Amino acid sequence: MSLDYNGKNIPLAKRLRKNATPQENHLWYDFLSKYEIRFQRQKAIDNFIADFYCHRAKLVIEIDGSQHYSDEGQRKDEFRTERLEGYDLKVIRFTNRQINTNFRGVCEYIDEIVKDSLEQR
Repeated sequence: MSLDYNGKNIPLAKRLRKNATPQENHLWYDFLSKYEIRFQRQKAIDNFIADFYCHRAKLVIEIDGSQHYSDEGQRKDEFRTERLEGYDLKVIRFTNRQINTNFRGVCEYIDEIVKDSLEQR
């Protein structure tokens, strides 16, 4: 199944790539950009922009800052996750704090999820 996307989100995705958070940059430059399976950053999917996306593993990775902890932020995240899962994607989330304090564990978990996904396909 191909992924729908809103073309109006492409310029925003480009801006987000240029203005990534320190945690997004850390995960990208210190792990995902060198990972054996290709990831994309700030990928337009549906009406959303996923922080990181791996087509082969059908995986979306989201890095959540403080705005995600409000009731409204959590409702938006639940809606977003539900829509993305409708494309047969797995969505995993990490907090900024997890990236800052347990980077190795985050990377090992991503690696495990990717490998499990590829084995099932």
